[in-house]
Amino acid sequence: MFRPDMNMNRLLRSCQRLTLPEFDKVQLLECIKKLLLVDERWIPSERGYSLYLRPTAIATQESLGVGPSNKAKIFVINCPVGPYYKTGFAAVSLSATSNYVRAWPGGTGDAKVGGNYAPGIRPQVEVAQKGYAQNLWLFGEEDYLTEVGTMNLFVFWKNAEGELELVTPPLDGTILPGVTRDSILSLAKTWGEFKVSEKKVTMPQLVQAIQEKRVVEMFGAGTAAIVSPIKNIFYKGKDWAIPLDPKDPSSQAGALTKKFADTIMGIQYGEIEHEWSVVVKP
Repeated sequence: MFRPDMNMNRLLRSCQRLTLPEFDKVQLLECIKKLLLVDERWIPSERGYSLYLRPTAIATQESLGVGPSNKAKIFVINCPVGPYYKTGFAAVSLSATSNYVRAWPGGTGDAKVGGNYAPGIRPQVEVAQKGYAQNLWLFGEEDYLTEVGTMNLFVFWKNAEGELELVTPPLDGTILPGVTRDSILSLAKTWGEFKVSEKKVTMPQLVQAIQEKRVVEMFGAGTAAIVSPIKNIFYKGKDWAIPLDPKDPSSQAGALTKKFADTIMGIQYGEIEHEWSVVVKP
């Protein structure tokens, strides 16, 4: 399992946000380990395939009304899944969206809540009809970058001071604290090859950086894809091309995006020894 402790922490925080009864994180994780041993035959053996685990909590109080539930059911959905990119990376085009809002201050954007996802389906369908894979969610009059689809967003650029910098929006209550997001930040800080920042960036600032050729690459990050390279962003009537790999015109991902993907997958498959990889034993 990959960083199950962080998943337990986030599930508990999400339950607390919805005033669902709390649970013992250690006990739940032990239950999931037992479940994995029971369902071991469902775990794919090929590289790129995995058993997706989704612990879920729902209120089960026997009443109708709006208020804290005194009962909840926790269950775990297991599903074998194939590689997100079956034939290698496929960079995506995004539509910068400000007429819909994914999350807002004081809301549930930082919790793993089903209600965060259903409202994003219509905006995704609308941009798909225009040829874009996903929404790049903007927020506020300044058009702050927040998330891409259901993933965290990363920008690798030369900042205004000329420093190579990896930037992702800060956890201000509107951003989901993704496990992959945290893993990328931790790896980048460990490598020490460039500046790593959690800070607000506006779409106009990104456009200026594109015009000045300071953007190196961009990608989304999440459980399913690990990383998803970005090749284009539509904003205010214009498509803005995002660089991928200047050394390889045929590449569908930048060098840093590939490095994060290879490193995290290596840890997940036990090829790179790391504390994030938890082995379940009988």
